[in-house]
Amino acid sequence: MRKKPSYRAGRKDGELIRLNKYIAGSGKCSRREADELIKAGRVRVNNKIVTELGTRVSREDEVRLDKEVIKKEKKIYVLLNKPKDVITTTNDPEGRRTVTDLIDLRGDYRIFPVGRLDRNTTGVLLLTNDGELTSKLTHPRYRVKKVYEVHLNRDLREEDLARLIKGIELEDGKFIMDKISFIDPNSRKKMGVEIHSGRNRIIRRSFEHLGYEVAKLDRVMFAGLTKKNLPRGRYRILGPEEVGFLKMKKFDN
Repeated sequence: MRKKPSYRAGRKDGELIRLNKYIAGSGKCSRREADELIKAGRVRVNNKIVTELGTRVSREDEVRLDKEVIKKEKKIYVLLNKPKDVITTTNDPEGRRTVTDLIDLRGDYRIFPVGRLDRNTTGVLLLTNDGELTSKLTHPRYRVKKVYEVHLNRDLREEDLARLIKGIELEDGKFIMDKISFIDPNSRKKMGVEIHSGRNRIIRRSFEHLGYEVAKLDRVMFAGLTKKNLPRGRYRILGPEEVGFLKMKKFDN
């Protein structure tokens, strides 16, 4: 059986890790995506292009993606209670305030949002440099649960409630809300909505499709994480138990 190539670069303990894991550890992508980068010839180890999957490297080897040197970062997980009028991205060409502008971490961390909340949507947002976890939490196969508080411009009609639960046809396919419950028994304008879909602006588009305007949209839960004791615009670092929960294969569906 042919042995996979490896690079040692003088590491005393001889510890080697798979190249795709090393790349994913930088927070740039998942292991699967790293495999595609390797096969495409975009990865160099000690200035040599490596295209064979399963290659192992030392942490002291120089690994480059295109021209950029990849460094394995310590993983960090940040939970933000996103305010309104903030862009869910790391930078904005128009100079608008972004979610990363709200976070000041000690150390040279490059964190990225897990999924997106549109500019006017508030609430729970996770940011991390763990590319593999990001890929998992945003993949439709894992059906990560999200809960929103929705305020409409007028009462939701009973027939429209039934349509949302049964499913409506949008321009990018059929969408079904998993659960809808009214927050105030005397009002049909305010409700809690549970979904598993990660499609862009899916809640706003669903209500707009039925002729409603969403006056307020606040995400109160994402993958089991809530904004409890976290004021709007503030953030905190997740603890080991919370991170362990996120890395589980199954979520609360």
